[in-house]
Amino acid sequence: MKVTRAVSPLLPLCQRLLPGRIAGLSLALLKATALEIAILAGHLLLYPTGITPERRPAPNPPGTPTDLADTGTLAGVGTGTGTGSGGTPDTTRLPTPTRPPVVLLHGFIDNRSVFVMLRRSLAQHGRQQIESLNYSPLTCDIRTAAELLGRHIEEICERTGRHEVDIVGHSLGGLIARYYVQCLGGDVRVRTLVTLGTPHSGTRVVPLMNAHPIVRQMRPGSGVLDELCQPAPHCRTRFVSFWSDLDQLMDPLETACIDHPDLLVQNVRVSGIGHLALPVHPAVAAGIRQALDAEEAEARPAANAAAHADGLTVA
Repeated sequence: MKVTRAVSPLLPLCQRLLPGRIAGLSLALLKATALEIAILAGHLLLYPTGITPERRPAPNPPGTPTDLADTGTLAGVGTGTGTGSGGTPDTTRLPTPTRPPVVLLHGFIDNRSVFVMLRRSLAQHGRQQIESLNYSPLTCDIRTAAELLGRHIEEICERTGRHEVDIVGHSLGGLIARYYVQCLGGDVRVRTLVTLGTPHSGTRVVPLMNAHPIVRQMRPGSGVLDELCQPAPHCRTRFVSFWSDLDQLMDPLETACIDHPDLLVQNVRVSGIGHLALPVHPAVAAGIRQALDAEEAEARPAANAAAHADGLTVA
């Protein structure tokens, strides 16, 4: 997956003043930083809209076909209650959606508003069941947050009549979801887990934040990360990890890759954007849609091959 970029008018000047490799890196870093600042400003405006929990649709009444939940069924169509031209009951049903619900899980000190653009992109491309979950900014333990995520997913499966969900987790959200999948038996419920800039091996950035317990759990060598390194030979979930070569919050950058011999993993390198842009950038959204829409039979060998080739590159 390759996204071309327009050449900046400043590039010739940078190439004259600096060696080519340094100039390219400096320009990319400058552009990524400017984009991060713009995204942060926009997100601060949207943040209040995501503080309250998302409104949940009402459960299906008894006897309602669960396959038609949340599909935008028209009145009298697909419910068996309408009438045909001859006055007989119309049993025509809308096509049954085959895609599982998508659960979006935000990062540290954030809320569901970070997924406004991604949610719109998924909905425009046929995803009909999308739910954004909030967890408290006062959450101090990844294990506790993962248990709460498990209860939410059980409720979603019961309400929608689905047996599995897909999860997209940004930063800490990806780590919470991975702990649920690997350590709490969540692989029976999660078909695909997509992580965006998640410190799978721990990040050393901003040491002053160590006062927060959950930040200490995101440090290399923490008890939580040690648990995630344990064998997981029967884990059925497919993992797709997007990591950026300009992610300011991942130290080292490769910590956002998943490296585990028992897991089915595809690591996708994203070039030229920072941490905050991962859930917003349209090229990343396209990559997420491809990951979620991959057929299971084709995704497994493809993911194995991509894992050795460091995945795809979004430039």
